[in-house]
Amino acid sequence: MGWVMMSKQDLQRIEVLTEVLAGRRTTESAAAVLGVSMRQVQRLLNRYRDGGGGALIHGARSRASNYQLSAGLREYAVELVRQNYRDFGPTLAAEALLERHGVEISRETLRK
Repeated sequence: MGWVMMSKQDLQRIEVLTEVLAGRRTTESAAAVLGVSMRQVQRLLNRYRDGGGGALIHGARSRASNYQLSAGLREYAVELVRQNYRDFGPTLAAEALLERHGVEISRETLRK
């Protein structure tokens, strides 16, 4: 995993977990401060002990979504809508693209 910047929430988690490990804070208090369950605090503590602060960062952070469309397909679909279906709403435009052009794209993509 490459270098990833920590958020304020990540830094707060590290600070609170460090206090728990040092005996200055209880796990109950940590759960209240972090807004998670006692069990989640235990899981976080185990990950923090095993891997340090970096282990608390989600593994998929700063990675592209698995469901992301390729930029070319999105641009192609949007251009087709602009040229041929300008007066269609997003749902009808998505249906027309699928039926007439074989391009499957969500209405939400067209709406944005």
